[in-house]
Amino acid sequence: MLKKHKFKVSKSFIQKVIKDPDHEDRESDKPKIIASKEIDQKHVLRVVYKHQGDIITVITFYPAEKERYY
Repeated sequence: MLKKHKFKVSKSFIQKVIKDPDHEDRESDKPKIIASKEIDQKHVLRVVYKHQGDIITVITFYPAEKERYY
């Protein structure tokens, strides 16, 4: 689906977003964490996940307009 919109996302990039986000929201959707990282000048990739102990569960991820979130 993202490929159709010309956004290519790899598993390693999703991991990078979680490990080294440009922005992280831990408040608006507790206990979920929303991590964001720039894809290009206008877009970020947002990754929604839970972190319980040593287990990180990715719930969803999606591209978004950069100015909309931070």
